[in-house]
Amino acid sequence: TLFSMVTPLSWLLRVPTFKEKVKAQPHNVNYGLVGYPVLMTADIALYKGEIVPVGEDQLPHLELAREIVRRFNSIYGFVFPEPQAKLTSFPLILGLDGIQKMSKSYNNYIEIAASPQEILERVMTAFTDPARRYRSDSGHPDICNIFCLHKFFTPARVDEIASECRRAGIGCVECKKMLAESISSTLEPFREKRAILASKPNYITEVLADGANRAEAIAKETVREVKEKMRLLQRVQLEHIRD
Repeated sequence: TLFSMVTPLSWLLRVPTFKEKVKAQPHNVNYGLVGYPVLMTADIALYKGEIVPVGEDQLPHLELAREIVRRFNSIYGFVFPEPQAKLTSFPLILGLDGIQKMSKSYNNYIEIAASPQEILERVMTAFTDPARRYRSDSGHPDICNIFCLHKFFTPARVDEIASECRRAGIGCVECKKMLAESISSTLEPFREKRAILASKPNYITEVLADGANRAEAIAKETVREVKEKMRLLQRVQLEHIRD
């Protein structure tokens, strides 16, 4: 709420993801959609986050977060550091549809805990090179989403895969099977770790509780500092004296 009072509406209306949502669902525009970036900013600033691991699609939101905290600091005095993005070497991974980012919301994702068979079934539904209609046709790896995923999951063989694709040495089905095997192999340690943690529900609860307690302490101190800068504490103290 406090951040919303220093955030011009024009800043929120120019966010790319907001424009996309409005275009896709013009009759479903509400405050929650418009104000979401402010809540994201609060989530970061409440703990005075400086480095934020995000995907490339979230960079506009993070830039807005910097503008919001910069404006707050300029009005009330320095409280919040300006958060910077931490991107991986693959800041955006397209989903199996080859159009949108990989996301559970779009049902174009591969679950980390999925079994090898489930991974294979998901990968086999993925879109490939739209220009390659027949097995004997030369492929175009640069425009194929399966090849993009190979870059992440099969980095040691990307040159070989690209060459075989271009000369029709392998077909899309074979390429998908190779990718499914690579994904399954990459995710195997995560599946094993997840199985171990799933057998220790009390441990998970304790870790979450400990993290929540430490986060709450930081959040309370930040809120106190913000109210002090905005002189809200003085008003509360004066009202208490009158009583």
